[in-house]
Amino acid sequence: MSLYDAACKVREMAYAPYSEFKVGVALRTSSGAVFTGCNVENVAYPEGTCAEAGAIAAMCAAGEREIAELVVVADSPQPVPPCGGCRQKIAEFAAPDVRVTMASLSGARQIISVADLLPGAFGVGHMEKF
Repeated sequence: MSLYDAACKVREMAYAPYSEFKVGVALRTSSGAVFTGCNVENVAYPEGTCAEAGAIAAMCAAGEREIAELVVVADSPQPVPPCGGCRQKIAEFAAPDVRVTMASLSGARQIISVADLLPGAFGVGHMEKF
């Protein structure tokens, strides 16, 4: 199954009763393992948790730490980018040249590198002391 197909499949499991805007994510790690996530909304936090965060949490829970490729899928006219917080999470676990594919169900796609998705990302190097 392709990452796009996996993201589409998990998107259907999203819990989005308030926005009705379902998002699915599939990522492949450097070992070849695939992890998925979908958005989850609730009354107290109607924006919910992001699909990317769910996929990354599943990856970490399995002991993986390196994203090799990531696909985000939503039912929108144009591809939907990850939110700012998820961009930072992606940058934590992916090299700057890793490909992020943003896609819609209608077939629109945009492919971008992690570096272009979050230029100037905060990293461990920023915490180094002289």
